[in-house]
Amino acid sequence: MYRLISYIISPKATGYNGAILFLRMLFGLLMITQGITKLCHCEQQAILFSSPLNWDSRLSLIMIIPVEIGCSIFLILGLFTRIAAIPLLLSVMVAVFVTHSADIFAKKELAVIYAGIYILFMFTGGGELSFDNILHKKFFE
Repeated sequence: MYRLISYIISPKATGYNGAILFLRMLFGLLMITQGITKLCHCEQQAILFSSPLNWDSRLSLIMIIPVEIGCSIFLILGLFTRIAAIPLLLSVMVAVFVTHSADIFAKKELAVIYAGIYILFMFTGGGELSFDNILHKKFFE
């Protein structure tokens, strides 16, 4: 009984790396689907796509597709996780503060959740179950 209670209230990171792996895979795959949808429906998306810097909406769309697909692949692999999270965070912050600025919070909620997860990855990195960890062990230990 003592071991069970100790396990439940322990501040140790039991399951931490598995949870980070799960979140990387889940949110990476979810964002890849966003990028692939934009890529497959580029013509229709370009008409409705908002441009935060008042650029041509097609240019903004062309710039966001590699971010959503490429950085998500890095996120899934756990390769340069902290760096890959930055463009993804910026893209969802544009959704929160520009695209959906006038909308009710329910419209922004998903983008805020994504932003929270990307901030988490900026602090935690990819965890032990990542290519970041393999590279770190190879070059710095």
